[in-house]
Amino acid sequence: MKHSTTPQTRRGRGPARRIGRSLALVLPVVLVLSGTLAVARVNWSGTPSSPVLTAAETTASGASSRAAARAPHEVLRDALLVELQQKDPGVALTHLQQAVNDRPSLAKHCASIARALGKAAVRVYGPTKAQSFSRPVCDTSFATGVVTAAR
Repeated sequence: MKHSTTPQTRRGRGPARRIGRSLALVLPVVLVLSGTLAVARVNWSGTPSSPVLTAAETTASGASSRAAARAPHEVLRDALLVELQQKDPGVALTHLQQAVNDRPSLAKHCASIARALGKAAVRVYGPTKAQSFSRPVCDTSFATGVVTAAR
């Protein structure tokens, strides 16, 4: 049996191998923890945690029976329009996104609510300032409302 006289290189011991092993150990832990935290953040009780939606529902329940019979998306839209005038459209859009995240049933009304916010923002701030608050909530429907009201 003949042995080679050239020394064999130590394969697989370089920095890439060490990084790969570290990732192989750390990555599953990170994925499990992030998945656990994501599941823990979901509101499984069915009660809304958004302060805007809660306040809107409280207002509706304390109002007359005709106002209490309004749909949740109408109550939310009205509360956000008030918030737009008291604070700014950016805050209202943030709360709209939170409300849709908390109650997925509101997603089908998100675009119409965002358009209404855009139109109201033009009335309060003018078209240029209103457009500066635009963000990709509900597929840029806010911007569509701004453009429609500015015509």
